[in-house]
Amino acid sequence: MAYYFLFPEIDTTLYSHPDRLHLNTGRDEILEIVKEIGSTDRKHYPSRILIKFPTKDVTNIIRDTIGSEKFNAGASCSIQLYSTEQKNLTQILNVQAYPLSQSWDEGSGRYSNLPTGSDGASWIHRHDSDFGNKWINFQAGGVDYSEIYYPGVDPANGVNGTNGGFIIDGYNTYSHLLGGTANYTTFANNTTGSVSSSAISHGGGTWYENEGVTQQFLQGNSLDIDLNITPQLKLQSASFFEGKNYPLGLPNYGFVLKQPDSVEADTTSSFGELQYFSVDTKTIYPPRLTFRWDDSVHNKQGSAKQGGELNLNLYGNKEEYNQNDETTFRIHVRDKYPTREFSTTSNYLNVGYLTTSSYYSIRDAHSEQEIIPFDDNFTKISADKDGMYFKFYMKGLQPERYYRILFKHKNNEGITIYDNDYYFKVIR
Repeated sequence: MAYYFLFPEIDTTLYSHPDRLHLNTGRDEILEIVKEIGSTDRKHYPSRILIKFPTKDVTNIIRDTIGSEKFNAGASCSIQLYSTEQKNLTQILNVQAYPLSQSWDEGSGRYSNLPTGSDGASWIHRHDSDFGNKWINFQAGGVDYSEIYYPGVDPANGVNGTNGGFIIDGYNTYSHLLGGTANYTTFANNTTGSVSSSAISHGGGTWYENEGVTQQFLQGNSLDIDLNITPQLKLQSASFFEGKNYPLGLPNYGFVLKQPDSVEADTTSSFGELQYFSVDTKTIYPPRLTFRWDDSVHNKQGSAKQGGELNLNLYGNKEEYNQNDETTFRIHVRDKYPTREFSTTSNYLNVGYLTTSSYYSIRDAHSEQEIIPFDDNFTKISADKDGMYFKFYMKGLQPERYYRILFKHKNNEGITIYDNDYYFKVIR
């Protein structure tokens, strides 16, 4: 099997709080999904996370590393974020991810910036807050009607103008044609945005509303985000390789991570605070896009070890690897106490095999964080005429750190974990 990690190209948090509508946090070390209390009205205003992974790298992984056919047949892909702090959480939480339908800039701002205007995405703007485009709210003929209304239309009451017009219906992010021949729409087809609350300013991104995924957190669960976006990435790959447009193909503008609409719209209460490390973190926990697929093969000669104590040795380990290296780790398997027999060759030179239910795991040697867990589908160890092995991609591992390899073997006698201090280091 194989794992492949990819770090974000850009990420940021958008805040709907009235004091931070124009705030950019593109260089902040923290991303957060939170409700902030207004300084005067005491209402709770939601935030959202934007995150985007580089299109070129994603296409290369799908086309060249995994292979498009294998990717479509059974690969998995998840957005993963590592939790740094949580406060005042409710018993059940849901985090949703939707593919964005408009481009945006990361910017160079931070949460502590004053003044709050900056050169990247905010709740109101998707680019520069002074000159950039706003997130589409109510659109007619390509014109953003969040501030500009059709001549003759009263924006407060939606009164029909002489040449037709539209009405904002209860902040539900859609419009009605009231007359005339003009074609008025709110957003591009199958997209939405904003939030259904008169207290919260329109903005905060636009996304494909039919392509969302949800992760639910129950009390006691880890709050690390692991959102399976495989269906969405397959739609993006159709756009990448076949030039298809939505609904058959999605552009890659990244994803918005948010609470459900009903939670965001409830300005009377909070769900707590969820904070995550951003791509700008100085820790070993930046967000990542994780690809998983089964590339194991079992073309071996000889029988698998179904019992007895075994010795496992990792050979061919260079111990230091570049971030872009792809390597094959070989495993020498033999009986710990081989049966004595008369032979002209050593028993120790015989090729031994584990069962097909054998797996590997990777841990950070210092923190003991499980980088790649044992997985029955995606960390299988392969076999050929030369013995056992697995391929590994160093891409996405933090450089200048040591990592440790563990093995798990299932046979007739049960499960055995082999942790024999097999170390390697990733260098820049």
